[in-house]
Amino acid sequence: MTALFNPRTPDFSEFDAPTRRIFEATIDYFETLGKRQLLEDDRERVWYADFLDFVKRERVFATLLTPAAEAAGDPDKRWDTARIAMMSKILGFYGIQYWYVWQVSILGLGPIWQSSNADAKRKAADLLDSGAIFAFGLSEKEHGADIYQTDMVLTPNSRGGYSASGGKYYIGNGNLAGMVSVFGRIEGIEGPEGYVFFVADSQHKAYKLRDNVVASQMYVAAFDLEKYPVAKKDILHTGPAAFDAAINTVNVGKFNLGFGAIGIVEHSFYEALTHAENRVLFDTKVTDFAQVRRLFTDSYARLLAMKLYSERSIDYMRSASIDDRRYVLYNSIEKMTVTRQGLKAIEDMFDIISARGFEKDTYFQMGALGIMGLPKLEGTVHINLALALKFMPNYLFNPADTSLALLGLRDPKKAEQSRIPDGAFRTAFSLSRKAIRSAGPVVKRLRPAKSAFAPVPTRRDFADDKFLFEQGPTKGLFKVKFHDWRPTFEKAAHLPNVGKFVEQIDALQALLGSAPPSKSQRADLDFLLSFGEMFSLIPFAELILEQAAIAGTDDAVVDQIFDVFVRDFSTHALALSAKPTATPAQYAGALRCIQRPVADAERFETVWAQARAHANTYEMNP
Repeated sequence: MTALFNPRTPDFSEFDAPTRRIFEATIDYFETLGKRQLLEDDRERVWYADFLDFVKRERVFATLLTPAAEAAGDPDKRWDTARIAMMSKILGFYGIQYWYVWQVSILGLGPIWQSSNADAKRKAADLLDSGAIFAFGLSEKEHGADIYQTDMVLTPNSRGGYSASGGKYYIGNGNLAGMVSVFGRIEGIEGPEGYVFFVADSQHKAYKLRDNVVASQMYVAAFDLEKYPVAKKDILHTGPAAFDAAINTVNVGKFNLGFGAIGIVEHSFYEALTHAENRVLFDTKVTDFAQVRRLFTDSYARLLAMKLYSERSIDYMRSASIDDRRYVLYNSIEKMTVTRQGLKAIEDMFDIISARGFEKDTYFQMGALGIMGLPKLEGTVHINLALALKFMPNYLFNPADTSLALLGLRDPKKAEQSRIPDGAFRTAFSLSRKAIRSAGPVVKRLRPAKSAFAPVPTRRDFADDKFLFEQGPTKGLFKVKFHDWRPTFEKAAHLPNVGKFVEQIDALQALLGSAPPSKSQRADLDFLLSFGEMFSLIPFAELILEQAAIAGTDDAVVDQIFDVFVRDFSTHALALSAKPTATPAQYAGALRCIQRPVADAERFETVWAQARAHANTYEMNP
């Protein structure tokens, strides 16, 4: 799983024959198109009609995006998160604009597949067979993705239907979508009971296409509905169920952000590394400069971390149930942390190739612009950091950390109520893992109860992930339970930088246990987001370790990944310490989260050699 995707030697052995055929046909399509035409079409903003003809001809969307329940007996059709993720990586590898038409179709289908409207689902399946694309009409210019507010209003008529009026903004595929899933509210019904999801036809005369709001090959529409007739057969969801459908669709669709980022970084890595390896400056090969070796090694480590995490997060998505909602946290990290790790990798490579990264004959210039948008779609970073914070208490403290349990700080709320003095932080922090283990019988009594979750297996079986369209109500995220993550880190504690990272986790827990955010600080999102930055790295790292154990990843690679993580965690801790509202205890606690990674020249050279070996191994057909 740590090997980079190479279209010359793709390995799709974990997928069935029909899926492999689609992946291989997709590679053939782009390699036949060629890099020159790919880049020219991007510059000239050419609508990708030829690609959509390919999609129709090869039944790509029809096969991969039709759930088994709507497949009419076709054994090749199912909603399989693993193969959807792979297609997202392939499309990202060749161009974010191609990933986008696929991604937005997934979002548009979400409310349809979740509904009980059999006619709408049958129509969607038929449209997929005909090669249609779909759109997700949620965002509005004045409200963004704030689904609590919508100016799309459905007015009841005398025939038992409605007349819809209002505008939507930033709606991908809004120019030609066969069905547009539109979120609105019913006039005269206040609050959640008034929410509604319905389908609209982008070619209807009452559907007014206003503009493509971006200067791009993809079409990101602004449109208005002007007294658009909505019949009962067009209604997908009403009331709170419409709200839940919006959130649950995002859970399904935005998961693919991270996989698109992986594709971009992989292609960019090949191009940047090959350029640097074949360039000589000041009588020195560029890849022999110390700073270049460091930047490429960091980029390679970040890329492998992205791949390891993403592979494991697929398993949690596919194994999710109404009683196991851990996937919502892992999903938010896929959208936020994976995409930002990719952006950082691109930035580091940009520092190496410099002006070359702007030249019109490079994939890099196209990929760099594309990946810049991924973490920012609909405020993805801040929204998902805030979402991650909802899981932090249960993840970190339930099962309770033994160092905090020894202090009677099992519950962060109780810690705040007890008004523990700042000096207590030093006591909590001093209880290192070694000291805790030496506490013997006391620790044994305080160890968390055995997890209620069985280990999640690798999920590459050819199954339909039907739960993703049966997620149910979206409330109650504060109650989501997690397994004990400590054993995963302890198994890898022999790696020096994993050990350093665990010390940082200990310090963060001690900080949260002894000097938690006050009521006023909890209302300050800027302050809280610093905690969110540090916390989100922990489950990110945990799933990487899980997948590394499954895939047999080299210890040198894992330790180099955690060398990067120790530095990232320290950066976020420093930012927290600088917050003007941080108390003296929080300032001191944040500084104790700062660690220096363990340097190892031999390990670094091993990983750099692995990274460098990819030079001259792939270049897209001209």
